[in-house]
Parts: sequence; C-alpha cells; structure tokens
Amino acid sequence: MRTSLLLSLCLLAFAGCGGEDPESTPQGETAAVEEERTSDTAPAEAAQSGRLRLVPIGRFASPLAVTAPPEDRRRVFVVEQGGRIRVVRGGRVLPQPFLDISREIVAGGEQGLLGLAFAPDYAQSRRFYVNYTNRSGDTRIVEYRASSSNADTADPGSARVLIEQDQPEPNHNGGQLAFGPDDMLYIGLGDGGGGNDQHGERGNAQNLGTILGKILRIDPRPAGGRPYGIPSDNPFRGRSGARPEVYSWGLRNPWRFSFDRRTGDLVIGDVGQNEIEEIDFVRKGRGRGANFGWRPFEGNNRIFDDEDVPNHVKPVIEKKHSDGYCSITGGYIVRDPKVTSLRGRYVYSDFCDGKIRSARLAAGRATGDKAHDLPKIGSLSSFGQDAQGRVYVTSLDGPVYRFAQG
Repeated sequence: MRTSLLLSLCLLAFAGCGGEDPESTPQGETAAVEEERTSDTAPAEAAQSGRLRLVPIGRFASPLAVTAPPEDRRRVFVVEQGGRIRVVRGGRVLPQPFLDISREIVAGGEQGLLGLAFAPDYAQSRRFYVNYTNRSGDTRIVEYRASSSNADTADPGSARVLIEQDQPEPNHNGGQLAFGPDDMLYIGLGDGGGGNDQHGERGNAQNLGTILGKILRIDPRPAGGRPYGIPSDNPFRGRSGARPEVYSWGLRNPWRFSFDRRTGDLVIGDVGQNEIEEIDFVRKGRGRGANFGWRPFEGNNRIFDDEDVPNHVKPVIEKKHSDGYCSITGGYIVRDPKVTSLRGRYVYSDFCDGKIRSARLAAGRATGDKAHDLPKIGSLSSFGQDAQGRVYVTSLDGPVYRFAQG
C-alpha cells in the first residue's frame, strides 16, 4: 500500500519522485545541517505563525509557477499546468487568461505548461518565454510577445520556437526558466526520465553531447541564422562533442532553481531518486561548467561505484526519503524587506513533507535549516517571486499564497 500511495503522489508531483524502489531504506546520514524543527501543522485557513504568515492571493487550476515582468509592481502572473497563464492585478484575478495554449500541450503527471520567464527588456520588447510539453510529450521552449493593444493578453500568433527536445520518458522534464543576472535565459532540463538515468551508455546527465540533465544558458534573440545565440563565455562553446548551450550538468531533475536577486548566486533544487533529495548552491558565476554529480551520486550517496565525477559540487542540504521527503521543491533567497524573519534565508519545501523550511546558504554548507511554524501546504508544487521581491508558494490543490509579516 505504501508503494502505491507513493507512486500516486509521484504522478502528481511535478518535481518528479524518482523512486523506482519506493520501499528501499536509505543508508547513511543527511548532510550536517543544523536542524531547528518547530511545531508541526496548523489549519490552512489560519496560514499564520507569529508574525510570519501566508496571505492567500487566489485559487487556480493546478498552479505551479508565479512570476512578474521586471519593474511591473502592479501584476503577478500565475502558470497553470493545464496551459493557461493568469494575471493577478490589484489583488484581483483577471477573467481572461494572459495566454492559453491548452490545446497545444499534454498535461498531467510531470507534463504541462511548466515554466515562464519575462525578458529583462519586456517593457519595450514584450517578449516572454514558456517551457511546456507538447502533444507528443516533448519539451518546447517558445517565445511569445504580449499584445500591443492589451498589456494583459499575449499575442498567440507571435509564437517562435527556440528549442525542441524529444523526451524519452514522461517524467524528469525539468521546467524552470529564469533570466540570470547577466540577462541570459537559463533553462532546466531533467535527465530524460526512468530510473538510474538509464538512457545512453552512462546516462544523459554526464553526457555533454545532450542537453538533458543540464541547466542551459542562451541568448534568446536570433543569431547567425539560429533561433537563439550562444553566449561567448559558455563553458563548452567550441568544444567538440559538447552542446554549446550547456551551462551546468550532472543534474537529475532540476525542477526549480533561482538566482539571488541581490548577489546573483544560483540555488538548485534537484529531485532525488530512491533515497536523497538535494539543494545545490554556487556563488555567482561558479555554476559555469559545474558538475553536480548525478548519476554516480544521489546527494552524497554513491550509487555507481565504477563511475567517477572528480571535483563535483556537493549539495548543501540533503533530505532523506526515510524522513518523509520524496520530491524537493526549490525556492528563493528572500529579499523582501517587509519579511524580516526570512531576509537572506532560502525558503524551500518538499511535495510530500509540505513544511515551509528555510536556511542560510554558503559555499559548501547551509546553516540554521529549520521548519517554520506555518501550515503544511498540501501538494506543494512551487515557489515564485514578483518584481518587488515578494515570495509566493503554490499548491496543486489550487491556492497560491504570498509570504508576509506583521
């Protein structure tokens, strides 16, 4: 029964539980991170603990991302898995979707409309980018433009495909899109799915000849007859046998990653397989060419003794499946000046555990990792951040909340 329940949860978890052996018992210890567990659950309606609280902003259909255009302090955009992007303006959800591509995608499990990013010059160019799985279950990264006559709607006829990637399995699609501090577009892709990174002689994540199991970095503007450009300082540009789009590698399913809006540091929530969920952290620019160790390693556990990844980046946080975790959901380093109790702390959670946690991150370690006295979020799918730096959390059950204090 435990097996079937966990598998059912995994089908709902967009981060993608990888437990090909859900009954397995992890060996070894979680990374040395200070644990400060506080009280457990509270009713979702209360959504408050001390001065730190969660403010509901609306209910949606399977929401899994929240973002906003740069400098847009009036609106936030909520991505629904089924293919719609909704606008919240002045605290009200607008009735007309910003974009509706539900007829072009397959949705369910780890598939659907998975990511959204607005160009740094969005106010002038009206360009934004989406990551979705098409009707065949393959990844598409597509550029659209907002309507020139109505800022609250997109022009569906403006679609321009940047990347088309076949997916061998329906899971481990990744999904995150984000513009970095360098104004380049970063794209997260999983290893192709299945167990043990099974595609290819030694999997995809350690194979620089594929974009699967990677974070990509591109200039999304057309260049040299191609739909996008390759930054001149990408680590594998010009290297024989390597895809020039690759920025970081050795990832299983980087469902959510983010950049610290103050420092530019990169934090990745990489979903584990049978035993370990992990958070990876690198200082600004240090992710260039970084190898995060999958598949020889799941967290700090070696699972392929005959494969090596010298000098790979080790996780700063590990969570064990035996402690109730199953699918890590990466979040944000909070810079909202109105939420002082979280300022400078990284908030994250897990689909099965549902507790809001935070920690302070540094190269190679995390400190003060703790669960906050906030309600557990059922079916917690993602975190988000708006143009003001306010941070949000989403539930596949429908609610979207914003962190607040006072």
